[in-house]
Amino acid sequence: MKVENPVALRFILQDELYLLNTDKAFYEKREIHQPIIEESEPEIKTPAIDTTPQEAKPEVKTPELAFNYLGKNLKNFLILVHYPDQEFIADAHLAALQNILKRKEFELDDVVILNMAQHSEATIGQLADFFKPVKLLLLGQSAIPQGLTSLALNTPKTSGSRTALYSFSFDEMMASVDNKKIFWELMKAL
Repeated sequence: MKVENPVALRFILQDELYLLNTDKAFYEKREIHQPIIEESEPEIKTPAIDTTPQEAKPEVKTPELAFNYLGKNLKNFLILVHYPDQEFIADAHLAALQNILKRKEFELDDVVILNMAQHSEATIGQLADFFKPVKLLLLGQSAIPQGLTSLALNTPKTSGSRTALYSFSFDEMMASVDNKKIFWELMKAL
């Protein structure tokens, strides 16, 4: 390789070079200017902005949760039911639930009734974040949301300040007087 300016070799070859005696005379006669180093404020480097046009990438947003529920959640009491053919709960079952709530001095506005048939993709974490329940009542196996596995039938469970009860669905209670009695005894304690 022939290089016209030998100073350029240090940029091409980054290893140490040793000069032959015949080449030393060439470099001794040349005047090498040392770079002048000026002290200045440190340079703040900003990342280069790519100004080339790029395809617009669609923005991916997580959809906000929107639940269709009955009640106003004034006392943070979440009731989960499962009625595939109803918006919230069957009328006869709603009347029975309201009677039970009245005995516990609750109104419909104090609770939230959420039909899990309409929100089957909802997890217990999403429900807890959205409704912030202090009391949770699950009426029937089908009303259990995704991610909730540690509840036993008719055994209240307290975790921190939350109390959860998984019990019979209204269809199971309407078919059995014993189931109604068991449910009422558990509701008194909830």
